[in-house]
Amino acid sequence: MNICTYVSVVSKNPRLYAIAIDYQSRTYINLLQEGTAVLQILSVHNIKMVGYLGKKSGNAFDKQRYLESNDLLCTWKNYKVLQNANAYLELSIHKRLDVGGDHELFVFGIINSKTNSEKNILTFQELIRQNIIL
Repeated sequence: MNICTYVSVVSKNPRLYAIAIDYQSRTYINLLQEGTAVLQILSVHNIKMVGYLGKKSGNAFDKQRYLESNDLLCTWKNYKVLQNANAYLELSIHKRLDVGGDHELFVFGIINSKTNSEKNILTFQELIRQNIIL
């Protein structure tokens, strides 16, 4: 459970996403162990989770335990995911690129996906408007 700062579609056929992951993060360690991840497209209903998922390190704070104890998770394809997210994309590592900074760039292919809603997507602009970032 990590808030991704940099995510981009880099190919439509095949559909590939590029996501930069901090070398020091728990997400990075988990990716190397598992080889798969779930990209969750958040809704405005998930806005309160941004502080817990993006501003706390998984190395020092058990995010999943916090989310489970507050009944904020559900299961999709045997993954624990946030309730009320707009979409889930199961990803597998296609390529890894060391770009020389504090993040490694992962290129992922989509294994499965599920769209729950196309309304109320949590946008960068909404995070700014709510004084959560910047």
